[in-house]
Amino acid sequence: MAMTGATVPVLWRLARLDFDSVRQRHVLLYPEGTVLLNDTGAAILELCDGQRSVGEIAQILDERYHCDVLADVTEYLSELVEKEYIRVG
Repeated sequence: MAMTGATVPVLWRLARLDFDSVRQRHVLLYPEGTVLLNDTGAAILELCDGQRSVGEIAQILDERYHCDVLADVTEYLSELVEKEYIRVG
């Protein structure tokens, strides 16, 4: 499935976001391991609630960072779909 602005992403049901106090970094936890996230990746995933579309997520981040991030958000989420960390509906 091609990721578009209308795609609605959600974290995989067995994955969750957390903050690793030892590493002082956001992490994506899933049964087989952990993905260390940078601040931007964490900001994107925090908005993947199964309600917001990719376009809505990008718009929120556009306002936060004062630049167009739609292409970057779409690419990042597409990679996470391929790795099966998130699902799309």
